[in-house]
Amino acid sequence: MEYVEPGVGIANCLGPPVCKYLQYHRKLNDYVINFKRIRDELNCKMEDIELQLKAELLRPQGKIPKKGVENWLKAVKEMIREAQVVENKVSNGSYLCRACNGKLADEKTREMKEFLDKAPNASEALAMDGPSGGLPLPTSELVGEEAAIKEIRACLMQEVVKKIGVWGMGGVGKTTIMKHIHNDLLKEQRFETVIWVTISKEFNVMKVQDDIASALKLKEDLAIEGDKLRRAAILSEMLKKVGKHVLILDDVWDEVSLEELVLTTRSEHVCKYMGCTVIKVKPLSEQQALTLFLSKVGPNIVQNQTIMPTLKLVVKECAGLPLTIVVVAGTLKGEEDPLIWKNALRELKERIEKVEGVEAKVIERLKFSFDHLKDEKVKSCFLHCALYPEDFEIEKDKLIECWIDEGFIDDMDTRQENEEKGHVILKKLEENCLLENITNVLGQPCIKMHDAVREMALSIARMNPRYMIKAGLQLEELPEKEQWSPDIEKVSLMYNSISEISIDVFPTKCQLLTTLLLQNNPIKNISISFFTNMPCLSVLNLSFTKIESLPNSISELKNLTTLLLRGCYQIRDLPCLSMLQELKKLDLCGTKIEEVPEGMDMLIKLRYLDLQVGTLKEIPAGLLPKLVHLQHLSFNVVNEKTSLKAEEMEPLKKLECFTGRFEYISEFNKFILLVQKSKKNLIKYHLHMGSSIMPAARDKTVTIGGVQNWEGDLIMHPIEIQQLNIVKCHYLRNLVDDNSSLKNAIDLRIYDCKGIECVVSLSAFASSSAHPLQSLEILDLRDLPKLSALIMKDAGIGSATTSTLAPSTTFSHLKEIDVQRCSSMKTLLPHWLLPNLQNLEQIWVSECDEIVEILGAATSEVEEKRGDALIQFHLPKLRVLAFRKLPNLKSICSKSGVMICDSLKLIAVIRCDKLKRIPPFVPLVGNGQPFAYAPPSLTITSNTEWWESLEWDDHPNFKNVLRFDLIREKDESVGGKEG
Repeated sequence: MEYVEPGVGIANCLGPPVCKYLQYHRKLNDYVINFKRIRDELNCKMEDIELQLKAELLRPQGKIPKKGVENWLKAVKEMIREAQVVENKVSNGSYLCRACNGKLADEKTREMKEFLDKAPNASEALAMDGPSGGLPLPTSELVGEEAAIKEIRACLMQEVVKKIGVWGMGGVGKTTIMKHIHNDLLKEQRFETVIWVTISKEFNVMKVQDDIASALKLKEDLAIEGDKLRRAAILSEMLKKVGKHVLILDDVWDEVSLEELVLTTRSEHVCKYMGCTVIKVKPLSEQQALTLFLSKVGPNIVQNQTIMPTLKLVVKECAGLPLTIVVVAGTLKGEEDPLIWKNALRELKERIEKVEGVEAKVIERLKFSFDHLKDEKVKSCFLHCALYPEDFEIEKDKLIECWIDEGFIDDMDTRQENEEKGHVILKKLEENCLLENITNVLGQPCIKMHDAVREMALSIARMNPRYMIKAGLQLEELPEKEQWSPDIEKVSLMYNSISEISIDVFPTKCQLLTTLLLQNNPIKNISISFFTNMPCLSVLNLSFTKIESLPNSISELKNLTTLLLRGCYQIRDLPCLSMLQELKKLDLCGTKIEEVPEGMDMLIKLRYLDLQVGTLKEIPAGLLPKLVHLQHLSFNVVNEKTSLKAEEMEPLKKLECFTGRFEYISEFNKFILLVQKSKKNLIKYHLHMGSSIMPAARDKTVTIGGVQNWEGDLIMHPIEIQQLNIVKCHYLRNLVDDNSSLKNAIDLRIYDCKGIECVVSLSAFASSSAHPLQSLEILDLRDLPKLSALIMKDAGIGSATTSTLAPSTTFSHLKEIDVQRCSSMKTLLPHWLLPNLQNLEQIWVSECDEIVEILGAATSEVEEKRGDALIQFHLPKLRVLAFRKLPNLKSICSKSGVMICDSLKLIAVIRCDKLKRIPPFVPLVGNGQPFAYAPPSLTITSNTEWWESLEWDDHPNFKNVLRFDLIREKDESVGGKEG
C-alpha cells in the first residue's frame, strides 16, 4: 500500500508531454534551487517595503501606506505561506514523486515571480500623508459602484446638504462604499473630522453617543452625564467645536436624532423620515457581476469553457449583490465538475423560489454556502461566531480556544494538534468568504462576520430554538422568562450592561442548556440558587465581570467542563470545586484569590489551569502531581511561595504550555534535566528563576531576574530557548558560556545589571567547540552602567588578536541591536566584529553618555598596516541607524572610513550635538574612492539646526545627493525605541 499514493501522483503527471515529465523528474534539484532563490528574493522585497513603510510611520506627518502597497504586502505574505507548504511537500516527497514535485516547484516559482515583477517601486513613495481627522478603515475592492460614489461625493461637496441617506438591500455594498468614501475624505482633508459609527439593528442611544465621543477623543467629558437629552446637547456642542465634519452612521435600522451626518441603511423610509438626500446603491450589472465572480472563483474555472454557461446562470441567481457573489464563488472555488455546478444552480433556484422578500432571498443565497460546508463540526464553529456582538472583531487564537472549550475540535491527542485543526477550519471558513480575515488595531489577527452573514447564521439558529443571542445590546437585566425556551442550549449575553442576576427573571429549569456566556457585563451579584437545575451546563464564561463570589449552587454543575473567571478582579475566594469532576479548563487569571480553591485536587480531568494571580499565597505541595492530564499550566511568578519544586512537575507528562517560577537555581536545573530526560512536548514556556519578571515576546522564554550572588554559571538553559531575559542580576559580569547553551537563543535582553561589563567574554571561546550567540537575532541592552563592549578580551588570554579568537558564527544572525543607558560604552561595534554582522538590519542607540563612535576604527595594529587606505564598513543589510541623546557621539564611523550598505533606508538623529558628519558611501558595485553617492532610498531625519551644522569639507557635493526630512524636536521616538 505504501506505493499507491506515489503511483497516483505519477499518473497525474503523465498528462503533459512525456519529455516535460522527464524534465521535471531529472531536474528537480534545479527547480528547487530556483524556487528557493525566487522565494528569498520575494521575502527580501517584502521586508524592504515593510521597513520603508515603518520609517514613514515613524515620522510626525502621520504617513499611511498606499492601498496598492497594502494589498501587495497582504498577498505576498499569503504567497510566502503557500511557498512554505510547497517546500515541505517537496522536501518530504519520495523518489517516485520527483516529477510531480518538480512541476509543483516550477508552478509556484512562476507565481512568485509574477508577484516579484508587480512589487511596488521602492524608489517612489510607498506612503502618503495621513489624516488629521481620523484613521483609515480596512476595506475591500470596489466593483461597479462608481455611480453611487460619484453621487455621494457630489452631495458631500455641497454646502447646503446636511444629511445623506445611502440605502440598498443587504450585501449590495453600502458599507464598502462608505468605507472608501471615509478613507478618501481623510486623505483630502476637506473636513476637520470624519467619524465612523456602526449603529446595528438593536442599537442603544447612549452607546452611539459614547462611540461618537470616543471618536472625538472626548468620551470622558460625556461619561459624567447620565441623561440622554443632556448628553445629546453636550455632544452637539462637541461636534460644533471640531469644525466642519462628517458623521457616518453605518447600518441604521430606525430613525436617529442627529444632525450633520451620512448614514447607510436598508430602508428608504428611514432616509426620507430623517430628511436625508436619498441615494440608492444599485446591484451590479450582469457584466460587473460576472467579472467579480470570475475574479474569486479561481483561474482554472475561468479557463473551463464547459462550465461557463452554467456559471453565468449561477451568477445571475446572485442578483448582482457583491456579498452574495463573493460567498457563492468562494463555495465553488476550484470546482471543475459540471454536475456540481448544475446542482448548485438548481439548489440556488429552489432556495430563492421558496421565500418572499428581498432580505429573505439574500439570506437563502448565503445559506447555500453554509450548507455546502458538509462537516457538521465546521458548521458548529461558524455558528459559534454569531454568539459575539454584531461587527465584533474576534481574535483568532481566542476563537479557537472557544471551539476547543465547546468540544468542536477536542478530539486530537495534543493541544497543539487541536489548535492546528482550528486554524484549518478558520482557513476553510475564510476561503468560503463566510468570515472576513482582518487585523485589529493591536496588530492581532482577527476575523469578522459581515452583518448579512451574521443574520444568516442567526436565522439558522432561530430555525431550531436552541440559541438565544443577545450580545452587545446594552441589556441591563436578563431577558424575560418567556424568552427562555425549554429547549435552549446556548445563550450569549456577553458585552451587555447586566449588573445583577436574579432568579426571579430566570426560568425554573434549563435542562438542556450547555453554554452560558456572560463575560464583559458589570455583574456584581448572582442569585444563590441561580445554577440549580442546569444539569447539562458545560461552558460558563463570567470573565471580566464584577462578581465578588460565586454562589454555592455552582457545585451542582456536575457536567461543567469550562469555567472562565479571567479578569474578575473582585473575587477573593471560590466555593468548593470537588464536585466539578468533569472540569477540563479553569481560568482564574486576574482574580484576587489568596488560596487555591478547595477540592481542586479532585479535578483530575483538568487540561488547562491558569493561576496567574498576584494575591495567591502558595500552591499546596502535592496538588500538581494529581493533575496528570494538564496540557496548559500558568501561575503567578512573583510571590516567593508560589515557586515550584521540580519533582512536582515530573508526573505532568502531557504538559505543552507552561508558565511558572523556580526560586532556586538547583530546582530550575532539575526541571530542565527533567524536560530533556522525559522529552516533554513543551511547545510554549515562560520559565522564571528568581524574583524579577519580564514579559515574554516569544513562545519559549527564560527570565533570570533578581538572583543574588549569581555570576552567570550553573544555569542549564533549555535547548530550544528563543528568548533569554536577564534582569537585576548585579553580580553578573558577562555571559561566560563554556557549554554553548546560548547557541540557539534568538532574542537576548539584559536589563538593569549593575556589574555587567560585556555581553560575552572571550573566555567563552577558549573551549574550541563553544559558539555562543550564533543564532541571536535581537540584542537588547538597557541600564547597564559598566557595559563597555559587546565582546571583551580577557586579561589572561594572551597576545592573540581579538579577531582570531571570536568565531565567525558569533552574532552572525544578528538583525537588531538596541542599546539604551549604557554609560560606559565608547564604541558600539568594533571594526573587527563587522565581518560577523552581515545580517544586521537595525541599530538603535539612546542615552549613552560616553559613546563616541558607532562603528569603531580598526585596532592600531591593523591601522598601521593600512596606512592612509580607506577603511570599508561593509553592512549589506543595514536599514536603520537611529540615535537619540548621545551628547558625545562624534562619528558614525571613523573619519578614514566609508560605508558600503545600499540597503540603508533611514538615519535618524535626535540631540546628538557633536555629530558633525555623515560618513561617505560607496556603491556595492564598483567600490573605489567615495564621491557624491548615497544609498538609493536613504533619508536623513533630524531637525534643521543639526542638518545645517554638518560639515562637508571632504566631500562638498555629498550634501546635494542626500535626502533630508525635518522632524519636530518633541517627537523623540524616531531616534530611539521606547523603553
